[in-house]
Amino acid sequence: MKNTKAIVSSTILTIAAVSQILLSFVLYNENGNSIVRNVGWIVLWISAIFGWLPIHTLKKWGNPKGRGYIRTTVLVDRGIYAIVRHPQYLAGMLMGLALPLIAQHWIVAILGAIMIVIYYKDTFAEEKSTTEKFGAAYERYKESVPRVNVIKGLVQLLRRRREGRASHRSRP
Repeated sequence: MKNTKAIVSSTILTIAAVSQILLSFVLYNENGNSIVRNVGWIVLWISAIFGWLPIHTLKKWGNPKGRGYIRTTVLVDRGIYAIVRHPQYLAGMLMGLALPLIAQHWIVAILGAIMIVIYYKDTFAEEKSTTEKFGAAYERYKESVPRVNVIKGLVQLLRRRREGRASHRSRP
């Protein structure tokens, strides 16, 4: 049953994502607001960063085994993973937000909302499997790094770094 839910969720997500991308071209509103469109392009570029940077980060610090970069043997809590726990899910959510801002059509926006909900929901399943894999270390990581909130993650990262510098200065 659990596997069936994952397959259904993945199928809906794939259909929504492909449809959103294609319909962004077909339903593109040339008369839309250029400021909104430009914000959409910025969000899309940020999405690309959160989508691609984890590949490098996991390959470099995750000691992946087998094919691909995802099968890490070490919990990675630095680089992009020091800001958010699920950067690639966040990338999908940001893309779901960006394309409606660029295309400025309600159908593209509905598909984006579906994508955002599914990606966010999928982070919970990912949390469960990662907690099973890394145990207490992942539980501690969850306490210091937010799921997908970039702003909170950046604030917490800066706070951790500032506290780390302060503790190094106070040592004899």
